[in-house]
Amino acid sequence: MAGALLPAMTVMTFASAIVPTRAAAQGLPTLGQSSASDLSPAMERKLGERVMRAIRADPDYLSDLLLSDYINALGSRLVSATRKVGLDASQSFEFFVVRDPAINAFSLPGGFIGINTGLIVTTRTESELASVVGHETGHVLQHHIARMLGQQSQNSWIALGGLLLGLLAGIGARSPDLGMGIAMGGQGLAVDRQLRFSRDAEREADRVGFQLLQAAGFDTYAMPTFFERLQRADAINEAGVPEYVRTHPLTTDRIADMLNRSRGAGYRQPEQSPEYAFVRARALVLQQKSASDYATIADAQRTAIRTQTAPSVAGAWYAVALAEFKQRRWEPARDALEKSRTAFGGTGPGTPSLAVLGSDIARQSGRPEEALRIATQARAAFPLSQAADMAYADALVASQRIPEATKFLQAQVERYRSEPIWWRALAGAWAAGGKRARQHEALAEQYALQGQWMAAVSQLKLARDAGDADFYEMSTIDAKLHEFQRRYREDKEDEKDFNKQFG
Repeated sequence: MAGALLPAMTVMTFASAIVPTRAAAQGLPTLGQSSASDLSPAMERKLGERVMRAIRADPDYLSDLLLSDYINALGSRLVSATRKVGLDASQSFEFFVVRDPAINAFSLPGGFIGINTGLIVTTRTESELASVVGHETGHVLQHHIARMLGQQSQNSWIALGGLLLGLLAGIGARSPDLGMGIAMGGQGLAVDRQLRFSRDAEREADRVGFQLLQAAGFDTYAMPTFFERLQRADAINEAGVPEYVRTHPLTTDRIADMLNRSRGAGYRQPEQSPEYAFVRARALVLQQKSASDYATIADAQRTAIRTQTAPSVAGAWYAVALAEFKQRRWEPARDALEKSRTAFGGTGPGTPSLAVLGSDIARQSGRPEEALRIATQARAAFPLSQAADMAYADALVASQRIPEATKFLQAQVERYRSEPIWWRALAGAWAAGGKRARQHEALAEQYALQGQWMAAVSQLKLARDAGDADFYEMSTIDAKLHEFQRRYREDKEDEKDFNKQFG
């Protein structure tokens, strides 16, 4: 995905940075009013969901629930602050993490915001991470992509269509050259007009992000500090320019603007989430892809602890524990996690990251009852944590408590209707209980949520042929089969319309 998704994503982020917009908060540059030709919120969401289908199917889309829980809590904290600054955030937002060491983040139409693991790892404080998420949220709140249509309708539609088709081509073909070529071909027709608005649009996103950062209780100095560090990386080593600098050109004026606003706002010590250090460590490990990479990370973190250069001792030991876990080295993993817990201090489960990894280590090393005990405590301590809920479900299955597991997971798929990962977990529980028809039916629901209609249809046919479904279940399977086939035909028609309109 690092070679296919993000080069195309870079174009989309660039587009969101340079298109014109209107001022919507005090102190924002005036970039013109919206018009009837702007992309409607419903169309924005539809286009965003279309791109997200491809992203979710990519193996480098991280469905890790600990990262997802954290980044969505952070994003929600910023979005909730819109009420304090008089901005409209009536649309829904979804924040997600991509496995890629490049320092980058990007926004899509419809409120979808992606954050690379490399960006999380590079930040030094939670406020620095929040400053980038806030900036991207500013792009979404100001509808920068949609407002491109208000300037030059025909060219903007061509540019937008080219960008989105480039994304889909780059993702589907896993070819960065193809994705970039299609995207830039369309964008070139309107780029001259768009470039005139690049600095103003970036300043607007900065200022909206700054307002959200301040209203949400983060350190506002984090924004100019982090951006200045990225700018220095640009100046020192052109070959290693952070992706975020390329897609969001950082200027001295922008950084000075944020610094002046921070001075005016005054400094206050922000309260940093205890999860930040563990999420940063987790992102560092999960962006690796081989056993040798995990071993290298474990050695480097041990060295950082020994030389007292680790920004967080608890986080560094957590990275060691996760890296050892990934290598299936249970005792070193357990030992490192205990050292992480000791460095963190406190009693009880600690944080979701500590508790879930403890449960995972116990379960994978053949201690299902210990895993269940830890997960049960975690659920009680962190009732909003999907990761703790999943650890509990996994521990139930490992303990051969299949009826409890399936009952719990059926409740979870109702609670998180749009999350494919819960249907996949339910399919695993049904498989453990020997319920083949229900296993395939659950997998069909997972694929349907990902927009993979033919895969969903295939799973329903397997469910129908499994031979262990009763009359009622067969009726349900047949009804879903007809529904998913209809949705597949509609999706193909939508694709034709999309290509006709934008291609």
